[in-house]
Amino acid sequence: MPTTSTVTGNTEPTAAAVVARIDLGALVHNLAVARRHAPHSRVMGVVKSLAYGHGMLPVARTLVRAGCDALAVARMEEALALRQAGIEAPLVVLEGCIWAAELEPARRHDLQLVLHDVHQLEMLRADRGREPVRCWLKFDTGMHRLGFDPAEAQPLLAQCEALSQVRLEGLMTHLANADDTNDPATPRQLARMAEVAALADLPCSIANSAGILAWPESHADWVRPGLMLYGASPLLGRSAAELGLRPVMTLQAPLIAIHGIHAGDPVGYGGTWRAPEDLPLGVVGIGYGDGYPREIAPGTEVLLRGRRVPVVGRVSMDMICVDLRGVPEPRVGDRVVLWGEGLPAEELAEKADTIPYTLFCGVTERAARIYREQGGGRRAG
Repeated sequence: MPTTSTVTGNTEPTAAAVVARIDLGALVHNLAVARRHAPHSRVMGVVKSLAYGHGMLPVARTLVRAGCDALAVARMEEALALRQAGIEAPLVVLEGCIWAAELEPARRHDLQLVLHDVHQLEMLRADRGREPVRCWLKFDTGMHRLGFDPAEAQPLLAQCEALSQVRLEGLMTHLANADDTNDPATPRQLARMAEVAALADLPCSIANSAGILAWPESHADWVRPGLMLYGASPLLGRSAAELGLRPVMTLQAPLIAIHGIHAGDPVGYGGTWRAPEDLPLGVVGIGYGDGYPREIAPGTEVLLRGRRVPVVGRVSMDMICVDLRGVPEPRVGDRVVLWGEGLPAEELAEKADTIPYTLFCGVTERAARIYREQGGGRRAG
């Protein structure tokens, strides 16, 4: 699990620490944005993969306190960790069970399992004489990853109806291309799911973050916000700020050295960048060992004292170098923002040819997570 610092009063982690500051007030704000876009739907907040790297337990507790109707995780171990931590909200396991031995803890902890493969139905069929397990049926309407063929919906529903071990909670699918509002795949998926939904009087869940924000016809009974909860845009060509979202994670690292270099001096491994003139060079204590992507393109910037400065040379395991010509009186110990408040994660993701999901999930255990409550107080996770 990612580490969290113990914060007392104004005490900070060690000066060399990489810090991921998690603004729980921004999380609550983003949940409210999801509710405004889908006012007639219940909300299943997605907290899988350590809440996209933000810390599963603090995020889950905050969402539950804010009135999130249910939480979704990918795997059984995530759901069991939430239950063991005292989270009593409805929990949906999006990948369902893999092994028959997982059915009993699912019952005991009142977990809702997503059924997406015939293997799972066979496990339940063999589990005779037991209390029913709460389940969702997932259909593959076009993503071709997990889910049953919609053409099989009627016999599948009949099978589930005949199994006393199954208590169906709803129907589900996942949108593959909803981030692109011009892509015709989403209307096709919605049409297929509408045909399935017409076969049973059950709640339906379709919309991910992109669906919530751009495809109101996908809202149905339950929406499943993920990325938007954490303050990044799920839509191509639209910024988080434009969508009314606030960044939840601000990743910071200290300036650990400042020295002058001369015109023509190479910087970093391979000497891929040379100083165009005499200039002050800063070294920041973060690298790919902390989750800062090595693949960044030339021109990638960080934020120091409210000013954008370029990263120069290659990203190392523990350090990056920055051109300090634009910063008056920089000092060792100054905090540098890698993404977050003032520097959107989407911007860095584009420079690294990746997506914000990978940035958030890639922040390693070396980064201390510091949580700021809605009222501005700070605490460890």
